[in-house]
Amino acid sequence: MWVKRWILLTVFGIIMISMGFVVMLLEQNPKSKLYATIIIMIGIVSVVTGIKRIIKSFVAVFLPEHEDQLVDKLYQKRVLEKGPRIVVIGGGTGLSTMLHGLKEYTSNITAIVTVADDGGSSGRLRKDFDMLPPGDIRNCLVALADAEPLMGKLFQFRFEEGGDLKGHSFGNLFIAAMTRVAGNFDTAIKESSKVLAIRGRVVPATLDKAALVAEHIDGTETVGESNIPNAASPIRRITLRPAECTATNEAIDAIRKADAVVLGPGSLYTSIMPNLLVGTMAKELLASKAVKVYVCNVMTQKGETGGYKASDHVRAIINHTASGIINYCIVNTARIHKDMLKKYEGEDSYPVAADIENLKKLKIKVIEAHIVSTKDYVRHDSVTLAKIIVDLVLSLKKVKN
Repeated sequence: MWVKRWILLTVFGIIMISMGFVVMLLEQNPKSKLYATIIIMIGIVSVVTGIKRIIKSFVAVFLPEHEDQLVDKLYQKRVLEKGPRIVVIGGGTGLSTMLHGLKEYTSNITAIVTVADDGGSSGRLRKDFDMLPPGDIRNCLVALADAEPLMGKLFQFRFEEGGDLKGHSFGNLFIAAMTRVAGNFDTAIKESSKVLAIRGRVVPATLDKAALVAEHIDGTETVGESNIPNAASPIRRITLRPAECTATNEAIDAIRKADAVVLGPGSLYTSIMPNLLVGTMAKELLASKAVKVYVCNVMTQKGETGGYKASDHVRAIINHTASGIINYCIVNTARIHKDMLKKYEGEDSYPVAADIENLKKLKIKVIEAHIVSTKDYVRHDSVTLAKIIVDLVLSLKKVKN
């Protein structure tokens, strides 16, 4: 293992440090003290190098294929465990996108995820097995995964053929099977988290089975998360049925201990709002001393937020909860290329206007930034967004201290 040479280097370093300190104590000559300092520095470098090489030698023998990964994991574990406690609330692709960035700064993340989904693979499993929908949970687990990349791809793999399997993702089926084996949905998520070795936690907003209901401006009503965006009339209000849903203890506990709570990004009425309507979730947020940040969507969404400006998004959240539930709003000020805009015009989706003055009238502090990524779709840039959030939390902590 070539370990002897590194042990000798470490011993040599310790001797050099000892000699340096002896000279520092006994000699009064400034020149001698300078030489002593140099000797001590050489000793320190030798000890650090020796110990690192000894560890690497053992790792190379016992885990040769994962040598670099293990060193990285040890570093990440030491640094990320000291990161800020951040709670993120939402669902859909927006939430999982942000988690990709946040996990590089802290492992103290709790993702509180909506379980109101009733469409696609999740909806089918919800109906067939009388279970909570696993889709948004799965996306967040994969986003926070620290396991082999292949494991993440496996969980996101979607069957394109196969009769009853068609349209299902492997991850959804895995969570469904784990629910049966473990006995409940909550335990199934925790066990799936271990399989993917996630940084942080993913918890459902509630373990109660509830339907999302939209009351429209024309007086009509739409039941079901997947049906709401297809309604012709704009949304006036969103409710849960039954209304007596109880928030999970993990979600409430995470909010009480958080340094920051982040709402979004994600569909306003079908991803973010369902969480805020659960039990005492909104009251806990209002009572929390954490900084509360809303990440405004970059594009409007047909059937939900058509014609909405940034202030309309914030006002909708306040109208469903209470004033003071948001302290900061992060809005995008970057321009989106016209070719990409044309692509979204076909979906009746347009950039959300950052009406700063209206946000300030709502007593919201605004963070303007270029937070958009337009590689294939218009999405939030997870790296930039995560840095903004973490910098905000750390700067506020400094002010408090």
